[in-house]
Amino acid sequence: MKKVLFVDDEPNVLQGLRRMLRPMRSEWDMHFAEGPEQATDLLQSHAFDVIVTDMRMPHMDGAELLAKVMKSDPTIARIVLSGQTDQEAALRSAGTVHQFLAKPCDADALKGAVQRACQLRELLSDHDLVSIAAGLGKLPSVPDVYTELTRELNSDDASIKRIGDIVGRDLAMTAKILQLVNSAFFGLPRTVENAEEAVSFLGADVIRGLVLSKSAFEAFNTKCEGFSIENLWQHSLIVGSLSHDLAKAESATKATIDESLIAGMLHDIGQLILATGVPDEYRQARALARENNISLREAEISVLGCGHGEIGAYLMGLWGLPDGIVEAIAYHHNPETCPTNVVTPLVAVHAANALIHKCLDGDDSPESVLHEQTIQAVNCGTNVDSWMQLTREKLECKDAA
Repeated sequence: MKKVLFVDDEPNVLQGLRRMLRPMRSEWDMHFAEGPEQATDLLQSHAFDVIVTDMRMPHMDGAELLAKVMKSDPTIARIVLSGQTDQEAALRSAGTVHQFLAKPCDADALKGAVQRACQLRELLSDHDLVSIAAGLGKLPSVPDVYTELTRELNSDDASIKRIGDIVGRDLAMTAKILQLVNSAFFGLPRTVENAEEAVSFLGADVIRGLVLSKSAFEAFNTKCEGFSIENLWQHSLIVGSLSHDLAKAESATKATIDESLIAGMLHDIGQLILATGVPDEYRQARALARENNISLREAEISVLGCGHGEIGAYLMGLWGLPDGIVEAIAYHHNPETCPTNVVTPLVAVHAANALIHKCLDGDDSPESVLHEQTIQAVNCGTNVDSWMQLTREKLECKDAA
C-alpha cells in the first residue's frame, strides 16, 4: 500500500480531499497535514511515496517544503496541487517539483497523477538508483548552447523563433521547459510538443528567468571519463529528427509524429543522469559493453541493475511528459515490452535509434538490432529498406551541415 501525504493550510480543503479520495483507502495509506509544520512532523515519522502540497501557505510555502523533502528523501514523488500562484514561486520550485496540478482538480486527475507517480517509482527497484533519478531535478546542459541562448536573450532584438531554435537543440533545457509549459500551472488547454511553441507561450522574460536561475538550470559537470554530453546531444538530435520522419512516412497521427520527435531527442537522457549521478559505475558499464561487444543497456543492467531507458523514463514521467514519450524513452531498446499494431513513438524511436547505429556502426553492432516482431506487428516489415534510405539521407544532411 502506497503512502501519500496531502498538505494544505486550509482545513476545508483537506476535508474535501478526504471525501474525494475515500474510494482509494484500500490502495493508499493517506495522511493529511494542516500546514508545513504538521507535514514536517509526519515526514520524520513515516516513509512516504508521494507528497501533494499546496503552494501558498504561511511561514513556509510549498516550494520551500518540497526543497526540504527533496534534500531529506529524494525518492518521494513531489506534486504541487495549488490555485493561483505567482511565476516567481513556480520558477523557484522548478527544480524540486515533479508535477503541477491546478485547483480545482477532479478526483480522476488527482488519482491518475498519484498512481502514475507510484507506478513510475516501481519502474526501478534499486533504492540508490531511485534516489539518483528523483534527486536530479536539474540536468546538465551543453555550455555552448547556454552561452548562445543568453546572448540572444540579452540582445535588443531577441527573436522568439531564434530562441526556440536554440532551446530545441539542448536536451536538458528542452525537457525542463516542456515540463513547465505542459504543467497545469500555466493552464494551457493542449500539450506543447516543441521548444519554439514553449518559448512562444512562456515568453522571453520567463525563458530568461529559467536560464539564469540556478534553481531551474544548474549545469552538472559529469566526472564520467570518456563521456561526452555534446556527442550524446548530437545523437539524440538526429534520432529525434529521424523518428519524426519515420512516423510521418508511415502516416501516423500528428500527435504521434510530434511525440516521436521529442521522445527521440530525449531517449538517451538516462545516460546523462547516470553519467552525472554514478560516474564510476557508469564508466564501468560503458567499458563492459565495449569489451564484451554487448549492448550498453545489457552492461548497465549488469553493473547498475537498471538501463538508461528505464531511469530516463522514470524522471521524465515524474516531470509529467506525455505517456507516449515516457514509454518510448523507457523501452526504446526493448519495444516488445509494449506490443502494438500501430506506429507509436516507441516504434519510431526504436527503429530510428537502431537504424542510425546500423549505418554508423555496422550490422554487427549490438545497438543496431531491429526487433522484427515489433516491426512486423505494425505492418512495416517491407518498409525497412526505405527506412534505411531515409536514414542514410539524414546522416548525409548532418555531415553536410
